[in-house]
Amino acid sequence: MKINEIFKSIQGESSFAGLPTLFVRLTGCNLRCQWCDTKYAYDEAVDLTVDEVIGRVNAFGLQFVQITGGEPMLQGDVYELMDRLLISGYKVSLETNGSMDLSSVDTMVVKIIDIKCPSSGESGQMYFNNLNYLLKSDEIKFVIKDRDDYNWAKGIIDRYNLIERCNILISPVYGEIEPREMAEWILEDNLNVRLQIQLHKLIWHPEMRGV
Repeated sequence: MKINEIFKSIQGESSFAGLPTLFVRLTGCNLRCQWCDTKYAYDEAVDLTVDEVIGRVNAFGLQFVQITGGEPMLQGDVYELMDRLLISGYKVSLETNGSMDLSSVDTMVVKIIDIKCPSSGESGQMYFNNLNYLLKSDEIKFVIKDRDDYNWAKGIIDRYNLIERCNILISPVYGEIEPREMAEWILEDNLNVRLQIQLHKLIWHPEMRGV
């Protein structure tokens, strides 16, 4: 596998925010989002076998593991990695950019699907068939730059009845919009979503890696 980094940190996003988490970041991405904050994962990699990754995960002693990227679904060995982590008793989540088919992902894996809004430049790459595979435990994330993004996200939420199907996260693009402004929009609309702020960027410097 092409692995960018393996590190432990406080989960900064999703409904699991605040929990100690082990991150396995895979290298490579098929998208080039305007607001990507992990561009170093496009190319930087070390080659590890699944056995070696599992060994490193075991050494940390944490029970919650998030597979992320880049786009982890680009690497076929990700299925073996997730399956073996589940068999070993880990709680596993998968953060994915929404462009790849997720139909074969084990239902025990919590899928966190980042549906790209128009300001990202990649909203046309979304594979909306993935919404057919959602479970109540899964999560949809929208990263919002402005009111246009917010209204677009609301349209997707309504069209696919997402609030009834899974957890919905709405996150401001860091440094582009004040969280308070987004909170006011959500309250005005009585929108039953979770406002998400990247907690790790408040704890550590926003450019710091491995946290």
